[in-house]
Amino acid sequence: MSRETPNWDGLLKWSLAHSDGTNSSRNLSEEDRRWFMEAMQAQTVDIVQRMKEITLVMKTPEDVLESQGVTHQDIEDMLDELQEHVECIDMANDLHAIGGLVPLLDYLRSPNANIRAKAAEVVSTIVENNPKSQQLVMEVNDLEPLLSNFASDPDVVVRTKALGAISSLIRHNKPGVAAFRLANGYAALKDALCSENSRFQRKALNLIHILLGENQSDCGIVTELGFRRIFMHLASSEDTDVREAALRSLLELAQYNADKPEHNRSSSKEEEDKLKQVLQERIKGIGEMSAEDLGAAREERQLVDSLWIACLDEPSPLRKNGLLVLPGEDAVGPPPDVVGQHFEPPLRAWAAANRNPDTGRGSEKKDVTPLSLGTGPLSGT
Repeated sequence: MSRETPNWDGLLKWSLAHSDGTNSSRNLSEEDRRWFMEAMQAQTVDIVQRMKEITLVMKTPEDVLESQGVTHQDIEDMLDELQEHVECIDMANDLHAIGGLVPLLDYLRSPNANIRAKAAEVVSTIVENNPKSQQLVMEVNDLEPLLSNFASDPDVVVRTKALGAISSLIRHNKPGVAAFRLANGYAALKDALCSENSRFQRKALNLIHILLGENQSDCGIVTELGFRRIFMHLASSEDTDVREAALRSLLELAQYNADKPEHNRSSSKEEEDKLKQVLQERIKGIGEMSAEDLGAAREERQLVDSLWIACLDEPSPLRKNGLLVLPGEDAVGPPPDVVGQHFEPPLRAWAAANRNPDTGRGSEKKDVTPLSLGTGPLSGT
């Protein structure tokens, strides 16, 4: 069974032909209206039907699929296709209604590492900024396999993808955060920060930033568990993003602990001296940067300066040396382009994706041949 795709060129030409750029709307003939509605409805029905077919495959035992000649790569390609469909929030929520959510979550326990990783990536897409799907996943207790894969999977890619799915699942989700804490999730985060994989470290630091931002009291947990020393170590990382994220976490702890004398007393002089040494090394490194690198390190410069003031209560050497704000820079930069990133016009987004087919959401896009079930039922089901 081949998967039909929307006739984008036809729809674009049709819409341009019925708009002169001056009027917000224009009367359509009954024939044009019927054609357009049938075209859109046909695509919606096709996607739902295709998701039902994928669900049937996911429900089929792997040994039966193997007997039918279905390979692990075929399953990965099928999950790639499913991920494209569930990027639409309505389709993501419909997946449970057609019985596809539970078998997808079962793939988190697949003996094949690539399938475990891909399943976590699809779950992440389904629950991202989607309270309904977050609740559905929590109701079937599938934070548990994600946590297990994140904490102990032998494959670092699987661990990283599981961590990404956890971040999407528990963000703005109080029951999810509570379950994460109860499952000793912070210990798993601490272990992730001690890995040698910078991408894994970045994901862990990002989740810590989310957790601390949503509940400042977690700063106390992080302090008590000894994260501060790890942040100081990562603040000297060769990876720019890891370095900046670690500095940001140190600043969050410093700002929180400033009003908590009990936490200040728990910090040893050795830790304070170590932090000052880390900051001095970063200031020295910043001073040796080229003009181009200094421009790219603007956020790092600001973090180092803020952290120096918060911890040492004096202007940082970056200010004295004129490295905090470079010529042509404002003291406070422009706000981030949140609207442009998250509310890009669909047509422009589609056009950009077609100009660069390798651009995707969360993973590289590739041509996928849909997994066909044929005309008859699978034997052994």
